Amino acid sequence: MSKTDEMIERAKLVPESADDREKQRRSFAYGNAKTENDRVTREMVDRAAEKHPRHG
Repeated sequence: MSKTDEMIERAKLVPESADDREKQRRSFAYGNAKTENDRVTREMVDRAAEKHPRHG
């Protein structure tokens, strides 16, 4: 197993906080939206996320 593979396996054991998941969700949304519309900003994604909070 390579050093990279070992690091990936170790990272899988680190718990992810709700805040980490939310940051990842917003980053994913931003990246996808930016691909479709170059005028999209992170601030726009943040405003939309605050209007429509994730439940659960």
